[in-house]
Amino acid sequence: MRRFHLIAIASALIVTLAAPCQAGVDTSAEHAILIDADSGQILWAKDAFAPMPPASMSKLMTLELLFQRLKDGRLKLSDTLGVSQRAWSERGGSEMFVNIGDKISVEDLIRGIIVMSANDGCIVVAEGIGGTVENFVSMMNARARQLGLAQSHFVNPNGLPQPPGQLMSAADLAKLARHLIVDYPAYYHYFAERNFVWSNIPQENRNLVLEKFPGADGLKTGHTDAAGYGITTSAVHDGERLILVLNGLRYPDLAKRDSKSQDWFAEQRRADEAARILGIAFREFHRYQLFRPGDIVGKAVVWQGGSDTVPLKLAGALDVTMPVDSRAGMKLTLNYDGPVQAPVAKDQQVGTLKITAPDFPGLVVPVYAVNSVGSAGFFARIFLGLRALISPNSAGR
Repeated sequence: MRRFHLIAIASALIVTLAAPCQAGVDTSAEHAILIDADSGQILWAKDAFAPMPPASMSKLMTLELLFQRLKDGRLKLSDTLGVSQRAWSERGGSEMFVNIGDKISVEDLIRGIIVMSANDGCIVVAEGIGGTVENFVSMMNARARQLGLAQSHFVNPNGLPQPPGQLMSAADLAKLARHLIVDYPAYYHYFAERNFVWSNIPQENRNLVLEKFPGADGLKTGHTDAAGYGITTSAVHDGERLILVLNGLRYPDLAKRDSKSQDWFAEQRRADEAARILGIAFREFHRYQLFRPGDIVGKAVVWQGGSDTVPLKLAGALDVTMPVDSRAGMKLTLNYDGPVQAPVAKDQQVGTLKITAPDFPGLVVPVYAVNSVGSAGFFARIFLGLRALISPNSAGR
């Protein structure tokens, strides 16, 4: 394996990750993850890949199936879905107070699920899309597999603790949030709405980060006894978007308060914790550019080719988000099994570029041949073979 070492500033494309750094971030949450929304790069994590009860944050998956159908035209915002006996009787917990026989527009259901965390609204959507709740849950699991949510399993559309078995990881929630932001921009604005009125009952969005952190514009909170308090949130600052997931926040000192007071204080603390971490992240992390599209990142030695080397490039631009203090110690290492045997095709993956820095997750991105390199002629190959026999270390040079 030949290695070419380059010292440089770096930035990000989607890649393989080593253990995420701490960068001064910590939390009492049992599960947490912070990612760069543009690249999906993990910036910080705490037990982020363990399946956990996601509570109402799993409603993001219900909304994904709804947004998918709006985007491809199977549904319109003005379409209405009917309220069944089941949707009325199984509402429980947070709800938008639907009534049997109501016809509710898709747009109002979106607002109800996001702002009011409407368990009853989720049943309406599930039956409207899947025919039955059970069929919709099967659709949720199938869609989760398509999206690569490897630690997710759904048993209902709203995250209620019964039936048991609803599980997602913090990493899956972050990935799902990024998907909603990137792939459904026409509908993402609903997550920033502060209040909604249905059945003449006004309700406020439980995502208090919307008012506590400038630039916050989503996404969803959750709470059950098993899950603790959780939040999946996102914010933009100076053109950079971050996504943060926290779950398993617990406040035992509030146990002596009545349930309404306990929830109010816990929701305030949850929002304060998310805002605190976002503040640290936007201050301590910065995105750096390393390569623009088409830039040459190095070259690989070619064996028995019409050219001795082939220039290498990335699939696109390379930016990386990292702690500001890590920038000075960044190293880039070009790795490939070489010499590379000719012929080499244009855009053929030849190796990888590894980015390392102190207190920074490792990034590994593939590198590709800029142009093709044909095989050397018959006599040239004989000459190269003889040279390798005489001086093996000269092969391919």
